[in-house]
Amino acid sequence: MNSIEVKDLTKYYGSFCAVDHITFEVESGEFFGFLGPNGAGKTTTMRMLTGLSEPSKGIVSIMGYDISRDPFHAKEHFGVVPEVSNIYEDLTAWDNLMFAGELYSMPRSERSRRAHELLDTFGLIEFKDKKVKGFSKGMRRIITLAMAMIHSPDILFLDEPTSGLDVQRSIRLKEIFSDLNRDGTTLFLTTHALEEANTLCDRVGIIVKGKLAAVDAPEKLKRTIQATQSVEFSFDTMTPMLVPDLAALPAVSSVRKEGDKFRLYTNDPSLVATSLFEYAKGHALKIVSINTLGPSLEDAFLAIIKQQDGREP
Repeated sequence: MNSIEVKDLTKYYGSFCAVDHITFEVESGEFFGFLGPNGAGKTTTMRMLTGLSEPSKGIVSIMGYDISRDPFHAKEHFGVVPEVSNIYEDLTAWDNLMFAGELYSMPRSERSRRAHELLDTFGLIEFKDKKVKGFSKGMRRIITLAMAMIHSPDILFLDEPTSGLDVQRSIRLKEIFSDLNRDGTTLFLTTHALEEANTLCDRVGIIVKGKLAAVDAPEKLKRTIQATQSVEFSFDTMTPMLVPDLAALPAVSSVRKEGDKFRLYTNDPSLVATSLFEYAKGHALKIVSINTLGPSLEDAFLAIIKQQDGREP
């Protein structure tokens, strides 16, 4: 059985079509990413999938239950981690989890067992009797995740879960998500962090202007634009003044400076690499690092958006 089935899902706000007849499935145990530029329809879709907004047309099925016709049974099977934490700041971490369990009609003994298990797993057991208003943003995010998991759901909806977190906490959360998925939980992720989707997701769907533009594994999406290859390198002396010279090298289609590195886009990486070595030698520069890269998920994402806008990528 698919965990999530979406058929002809559509949402109008007046005459504006925010989500335009989209259809897709998420398999049980899959880590699925849902990507799109701002205003593309991601949030509207997420609200319909989780029962917060009624579709204008179409069906959302959660573990076989139509969420519009049978929301009680559908919602039993999933938890939601919203972008803005939905915790009660004047309650303790423990009380927040107990309250979340009560919403799912869990017996008190089961709520207590599960709350202790989650706080212990996430390294917050020593803070269980502390009020959440004193917690850091990362700790609040962990409590929000624990609240979504209190009833051991089959599916977790994650809306920008690592947004605004420091690197250490973000890495920890991604490790937790991977562990959950490895144990069989289906995860549905919306994110602007494309590298996050690339490393975590089995498949991604890309929505543009309300339409589902692509659904596939990240590596397969990358292969659709295989011509977008690049050479990433760093000289011992880096300056934006190098850009015109680099753009004039044979087979270079465009140049992008990325921090302490340059990235040269090309359909002939070998020729570009050879030209770089010659350029460095002729200008007394030392190449500190050089890598040949295939297209990234970001490249595929941008190419798909441009195609939907009616422009050549």
